Amino acid sequence: MNHLHSFRSSFARLVTGIAGMASDSTEGARFIEVFSSVPREQFIGPGPWRIVTQNGYVSVPSDEPAFLYQDFAVALLPDKHINNGQPSLHVRCLAALQIKPGEKVIHVGAGTGYYTAMLARLVGQGGSVVAYELDDGLAAKAASNIKDYPNVSIQNRSGVDGPLAECDVIYVNAGATTPMAPWLDALLPGGRLLFPLTTAHGFGAMLLVARAAQNGFAAKFVIQAAFIHCSGARDEATGKKLAEAFQTGGIGNFQRQGGMWDVKSLRRNTQPDGTCWFAGNDWWLSTVALP
Repeated sequence: MNHLHSFRSSFARLVTGIAGMASDSTEGARFIEVFSSVPREQFIGPGPWRIVTQNGYVSVPSDEPAFLYQDFAVALLPDKHINNGQPSLHVRCLAALQIKPGEKVIHVGAGTGYYTAMLARLVGQGGSVVAYELDDGLAAKAASNIKDYPNVSIQNRSGVDGPLAECDVIYVNAGATTPMAPWLDALLPGGRLLFPLTTAHGFGAMLLVARAAQNGFAAKFVIQAAFIHCSGARDEATGKKLAEAFQTGGIGNFQRQGGMWDVKSLRRNTQPDGTCWFAGNDWWLSTVALP
């Protein structure tokens, strides 16, 4: 299987490059090593596979694992539109979280565990990953796929309901219309939450939230993204408001002052002021940094 090792190495360089990392940088080298070391075919299941394209799912012509080492999302449960996500997107997201060896990580929406394995390698043996997957079949596959990772625990339940254990990082792979209180409350000082803030149609952007002093939260959008809905983390009215906000001052518009790309902080349980880009039920995003 030496050819697969070669494919994984080339694949790792490809997706880190697409994500904007130089291969000779410390960060780039770290992600190349991580993405080279995890066999994607082990987590996707037997082929031929269906990849995600702008025209919907397209079947690859054979079960040769080399087809998996491209920058495509791959179907896990196509009838539910659940996929193993686009690798370069996840590189961007994992890099934004600045995960350090020894940290405690929560992964919400583990699927079959492919990106859970990446998290496990990023935190190393001194760290830990608790991964939540609501779908029974996917959770069972994740537990089997991840059995050789002693620092990972797979939980077949919602990762939305609290309380959650205190942690340094929460990485959510399903779209929410709000930063859930259990996620924010679980973050240790300096802890980071990255989740897809998405509309009713699943489109939106990854919002990075970091706990600062006095229970305040810095916040910024990282990259546009589309995800399936996160069960229990959605409100229909908020989803509609988000669609309007993204359309008028967000997705695809990097020039508009006061838009989503200018968001700098998350405020909770206070009245929105003139710096507000978007307000939910008990939270809002401000274009002004924390004091």
